[in-house]
Amino acid sequence: MFSHVMLGSNDLARSRAFYDALFGAVGGKPAMADDKGRLIYLHKGGIFMVSMPLDGDPACHANGGTIGFAMDGPEQVVAWHDAGVAAGGTSIEDPPGLRELPFGKMHLAYLRDPDGNKLCGLWRVPA
Repeated sequence: MFSHVMLGSNDLARSRAFYDALFGAVGGKPAMADDKGRLIYLHKGGIFMVSMPLDGDPACHANGGTIGFAMDGPEQVVAWHDAGVAAGGTSIEDPPGLRELPFGKMHLAYLRDPDGNKLCGLWRVPA
């Protein structure tokens, strides 16, 4: 359904440090950059990008929006979360852990990146 996800940033150096740490915690590689300076992360067949807004206006986060990243297990959820906090992100909502929801059990962790974007690390417990 999706070809890629892109977020805006007001400070690409700060975003690079944050997302390099976040993806590094789950086995991803540091960002590549294109000719417009956009950061590009390729991981598990997905493409995640970070860019200064091309229209020149400041980047802002989506109120109510969340981007979820699939994890390989509960330990990876915690490692992802801890790497994000150590790299300048903010832990939000409940601490990382198991949630029992109507559609199954999941290990979840939530962060805001340095620009305020809401991120979720998620591993679904097999039924």
